[in-house]
Amino acid sequence: MLFAAKKAMSEIGPISVAPMMAWTDRHDRYFLRKISKYTRLYTEMVTADAIRFGPRERLLGFDPSEQPIALQIGGSDPGSLAEAAHIGASWGYDEINLNVGCPSDRVQSGKFGAVLMLEPELVARCVAAMMVRVTIDVTVKCRIGVDEQDPEHALFDLVRQCKEVGVTRFIVHARKAWLQGLSPKENRERPPLDYEIVYRLKARYPELNIVINGGIETLDEVAHHLQFVDGVMLGRAAYKTPYILSGMDGRFYNDKAPPPTREDILEAIIPYAENLVAQGAPLHVLTRHILGLYQGCPGGKLFRRFLSENVRDAGSEVLVEALEMMRARTVICA
Repeated sequence: MLFAAKKAMSEIGPISVAPMMAWTDRHDRYFLRKISKYTRLYTEMVTADAIRFGPRERLLGFDPSEQPIALQIGGSDPGSLAEAAHIGASWGYDEINLNVGCPSDRVQSGKFGAVLMLEPELVARCVAAMMVRVTIDVTVKCRIGVDEQDPEHALFDLVRQCKEVGVTRFIVHARKAWLQGLSPKENRERPPLDYEIVYRLKARYPELNIVINGGIETLDEVAHHLQFVDGVMLGRAAYKTPYILSGMDGRFYNDKAPPPTREDILEAIIPYAENLVAQGAPLHVLTRHILGLYQGCPGGKLFRRFLSENVRDAGSEVLVEALEMMRARTVICA
């Protein structure tokens, strides 16, 4: 089978933010892009059928400033996934990612997400069908295994079969998923992370682009993992403490410009907030994502409380007031 030419993996930066349901929507991604110019952003997972038959502007629309951006798709039917990937590529996404990692009951019932770790042959057929329809990268985000699977077999077999049809980039959440008995939240915390198996995967397939995900919270941890793999994907740390991304461009992309201050970021999103309100959207669709901007800083609790208490029926002036309040406190925070 001939595959369309893909963008060289060397052109893909080492840092990304994970797709997170109810978190990484277009408003959050716009905000995160004001913190880091280069970190790759991922959408929430969108099912193939939603893309095919649903409201595409609401599901797929994004601001061009969010690029580089990847669309994560859920599904298990090769034909449906191929059509959805084609639609996603036509909307301007830089990458199409297949979800083989979400452990929720709802996702399992639709036969996609982590349950697909049990059917690596099907995953390979799915990504092969997707790659025929697009010229951008098709990637896989997976777990190291599910339930009683031996990760040394499950992970390596999945990667081998997908590699054979042309996939060259894998994002591995370094933790097993339990399909029964643990909630999605518990599946983010148990069982223990196994970073070493992801390192071994990279050693086995040095020609592949391997990205590690799971429990990574600091720039020093990112730097440590990059000694063994090609990329690091941040999850909850990028959402709960988003300003961590401000250090990425200088440290991992050799950007010599000083990082934006928290006040710079607040000021930069005010025009976006004005436009949202003018279109009739409630301001909290944006402000709920920025509550962690001052996490760990003097005045951080005050900032969160001010936004939470004043956002109802408010316009962008609330952000202006929050900005003035934080500037007046001359916040100094690492």
